[in-house]
Amino acid sequence: MTDEKPVLVATEADDLTADLVIAELNRRSVPVARFNPADIGTDLTVSARFGTCPAPVAGQVRTPSRSVELTTVRSVYWRRPVWPAFDHFSVDDARFAAAQVRYGLGGILYALDGPLWVNHPQRNAAADYKPAQLAMAQRLGFNVPATLVTNDPAEARDFVAGHDQVIFKTLRWTPYQRDGVPVTGWADPVTAAEIDESVRVVPHLFQAVVDKVADVRVLVVGRQVFAVRIKSGMLDWRKDYSALSYSVVNLPDPMEKALLAYLDHFGLVSGSFDLAVDQTGGLWWLELNPNGQWGWLQESTGLAMSAAFAELLTQGVAP
Repeated sequence: MTDEKPVLVATEADDLTADLVIAELNRRSVPVARFNPADIGTDLTVSARFGTCPAPVAGQVRTPSRSVELTTVRSVYWRRPVWPAFDHFSVDDARFAAAQVRYGLGGILYALDGPLWVNHPQRNAAADYKPAQLAMAQRLGFNVPATLVTNDPAEARDFVAGHDQVIFKTLRWTPYQRDGVPVTGWADPVTAAEIDESVRVVPHLFQAVVDKVADVRVLVVGRQVFAVRIKSGMLDWRKDYSALSYSVVNLPDPMEKALLAYLDHFGLVSGSFDLAVDQTGGLWWLELNPNGQWGWLQESTGLAMSAAFAELLTQGVAP
């Protein structure tokens, strides 16, 4: 891999979406090095040197099958990497070790200023705050449902009582189990009577329900826009993928420009947007997932999404 510029793909072991992109890169004869931060110490080795060579940072990322010179990296696909937890260590040792990996491995990669990132994790993180998303969407002219973020139970009850139907949404998805069973945070209806003093513990997001007839998932890759209308009849279509039907749609030009401007604001080159279609055909902002899933949409619609990612990573420059 020394003669050609490789693409780094950081993701977990089982990632079918990353597999699709890597297959496209292979078809283009673009060298790929796939790694997962959780493999540090066993199947992942990293070394970097500073101040002793012409390049600001030089070194290698090594896996059992690849060795990549950091100065040759073409682009980085930061897909779904898992950081090590060091469960076999004591609590303090695990916390210390995890921090060293994040700020060591992460710091080395962040120090690279040549490759294209899809997307840079720090920019993903900045774009992942729902209140910031809502405010930016309104600035760009999107229809934004009435939304309240609060830890005041009285204000929450007043908000819910003032709208026909309101949902509660998590501000950030986190792994969560109850009695050993994984729990997913759906967008669920909430009534004023359900709001109690426990709301004071943390901020909650309450949002007026859009009277929708369908949803639209929009994937933007570079400057390519893929929009798919999702028919479900459900408040949250993620609850039952088997009940969904899909159709490819074209967005109005002003909407596409607004979505591209949104990504530009946060310094992202890709993102998955969720919109709702109301009874009159109007589009309403719901949220952005900077690194959302899309593989099942390619399979269902035939849209060349993985090819778009492969092309972007191959070019190695932001459009």
